[in-house]
Amino acid sequence: MNSLGKVRILIADDEPLACKRLRSLLPQDASVEIIGEYGNGPEASEAIRRDRPDIAFLDMQMPGCDGLKLVDELRPEERPAIVFVTAHDKYAVKAFDARAVDYVLKPYDRERIETALRRAVEQVNARRSGDLGAKLESLLADAGAAAKPERLTVKTGTGFVFLKLDEIVWVEAADNYITLHLTDRTLTVRETLSSLEARLGTAHFARVNRSALVHLDQVKELQPTFHGDHVVVLRNGARLPLSRALRGDFGRFASGAL
Repeated sequence: MNSLGKVRILIADDEPLACKRLRSLLPQDASVEIIGEYGNGPEASEAIRRDRPDIAFLDMQMPGCDGLKLVDELRPEERPAIVFVTAHDKYAVKAFDARAVDYVLKPYDRERIETALRRAVEQVNARRSGDLGAKLESLLADAGAAAKPERLTVKTGTGFVFLKLDEIVWVEAADNYITLHLTDRTLTVRETLSSLEARLGTAHFARVNRSALVHLDQVKELQPTFHGDHVVVLRNGARLPLSRALRGDFGRFASGAL
């Protein structure tokens, strides 16, 4: 299991035999620490808020509070990576609407639990990497923002990369990954476009469509196409469709051309 450190797991299920079976299928090594087992929703909810586990395996149906209601009542910063476990498949859609990383049907088998754990660990690692990247950016700023150019920190498979904002030409999204098109190369990292957009701010970057963000200094032309649409042409030759929904926001950088 590839992890940035030990993961702390909480189990909530009102069936003792199911808890015992799940515990037996989780890794029995230093990579995992099971910090508690709970048989009802209120106790599990209290423990999650108090102990802040990295991952929670939650039964869908528990006395006092079902798994979906428990997750819904947690604040975003309180939520661990959630794996729902249940004997019924009818809750699957609702589970993923609640942003669960997996949905496992009973009776458990080792391969299925290993898959669910791997997915949960990936989410935990992404969250930890994002937190560490933000801390590194803060340290760089505190070390002398006035004397240093603005930088963006991104986590790759081999470590952290520090980019000057001027290196970024545009960014495209694909699910939970983004590809940064730089002046001399491309770089693909696990992050959402919305998250990156929030980190970059609006002073130098603008969204042109749901899947693309551009550096405003790299915009060369706005070309009209059919039916009143427009294409954003960048200095490196890339052509990106401008979403009608975002035309008003992008238009403020085009001197009213749109």
